[in-house]
Amino acid sequence: MWFVLKRSMDPNDEQKIDIVMLPFMAHGHLIPFLALANQIHHLTGFNIAIANTPLNIHYLHQQNSPPWIHLLELPFNGADHGLPPGTEHTENLSLNQIGKLIISSASLKTPLHDLLLGIIKKQGKPPLCIISDFLLGWAVDVADATNTVNIVFATGGAYGTLAYVSFWLNLPHRKTDDEEFNLPGFPQRCKFHVTQLHGLMRKADGNDPLSMCMQPRLSCCLQSFGWLCYTVEEIEPFGLDLLRKYTNSPVWPIGPLLPKQLLNNLQSSSTVQRVRKSPRISPEKCVQWLDMHGRDSVLYISFGSQNTISASNMMDLAIGLENSGKPFIWVIRPPLGHDPKAEFESEWLPQGFEDRMNRNNRGLLVKNWAPQLEILSHESTGTFLSHCGWNSTMESLSQGVKIIGWPIAAEQGYNSKMLVEEMGVAVELTRGVQNSISSKHVKEVIEMVMEKEGKGGDMKRKAEEIAQHIRAAVKDEGNEKGSSIKALDDFVSAITATKQDRSVVSA
Repeated sequence: MWFVLKRSMDPNDEQKIDIVMLPFMAHGHLIPFLALANQIHHLTGFNIAIANTPLNIHYLHQQNSPPWIHLLELPFNGADHGLPPGTEHTENLSLNQIGKLIISSASLKTPLHDLLLGIIKKQGKPPLCIISDFLLGWAVDVADATNTVNIVFATGGAYGTLAYVSFWLNLPHRKTDDEEFNLPGFPQRCKFHVTQLHGLMRKADGNDPLSMCMQPRLSCCLQSFGWLCYTVEEIEPFGLDLLRKYTNSPVWPIGPLLPKQLLNNLQSSSTVQRVRKSPRISPEKCVQWLDMHGRDSVLYISFGSQNTISASNMMDLAIGLENSGKPFIWVIRPPLGHDPKAEFESEWLPQGFEDRMNRNNRGLLVKNWAPQLEILSHESTGTFLSHCGWNSTMESLSQGVKIIGWPIAAEQGYNSKMLVEEMGVAVELTRGVQNSISSKHVKEVIEMVMEKEGKGGDMKRKAEEIAQHIRAAVKDEGNEKGSSIKALDDFVSAITATKQDRSVVSA
């Protein structure tokens, strides 16, 4: 066999597998898949398998995944695909290496097919469906070959997902000499800009390796039975309407996939945090530091689990922060061009910066990783300077925290555009890692967004309205169900009906 079966797949165990999930190999994808698996199980009682490479399965084990989620290993060797030995996820990879990882994930197709055949042989029938990451569109072929259906799970928002899919399928920036362009699937008023594209996307011409990988995969996704989307109907009606029209298939918005404690305003560090890494600072210390500051007064800065910025931008950001006079927590790692695993060096910041921030509790610098959910859910945190990755965006919006955008890669530029233009909860500081910023501009943007009145106050009101919609979406009390609970009900009804249809055809 090409795979290793964990937990309930023991030959003597009679539990069946109802759904097989296949996330992309990145922590920002694995965690939403794990949360979705839990949500589906609690609604239906289904047993769910998550299949992935050995190191990612080990990571999910560390998240204390419950017994109804079966973790299945698929063989993978990154070195066979020009990746550093032992590479199985995106963490600490450059943009070019992430591109190679996306391409290399096609090697999981045969093992996944064999895994499905093993499940069918054991339980006499296929699972109800495969839920695959939208970056792994070849799973549609595996579903067809094993008499089940594929559901695409978009771990981003509807607007950003559609923009990303449409870009790769159409490469519109190659059809104009202008820096602005339109994307098929969006109205003419939605102009996109080349600066919203990361380097690999700007270079894409249809003949490059990543285009030749992404185009057939995303075309397969459009043949899928339906899409699950990590968003909420009430906060993205525009994006969801466009995505439904473009895919011509059902789209079920099932977000937010966040801990209930976070949505209920509980700040217990032992229960809120969902991602377990080796912290440089305890959640308790972060909360104690935040307790010393007033409501909505703190700026939280993080570029996600794998991004960083240039040394010059890091210096200007620090100077602007200090000149703004605003208290902040900054999750910081070595700048571009340096080993991301190396110790952070004081020379990358203004001389004496960290000491000055520590002396008067003006700033808390956290190396590499911080307990983000505890920070965002604290009443003192008022603004998030973010790369606009969708997990971070949803965490921020669920708490009514407004955003200063600094998109870097993937669909982050599209997320930032939507947050600014459609939601009105964000302002962009800059884009990408090559653009230069000035400390003066940093200071001005921070001061404007963190104002209690004016534009900052308007952004705050809109963010709080969105937070209310997000929390209402997962309400499930008696006959009163939020939109995301209803969407999950509809999804389950659809795949169950599809199973019955397949049985009639087989008969």
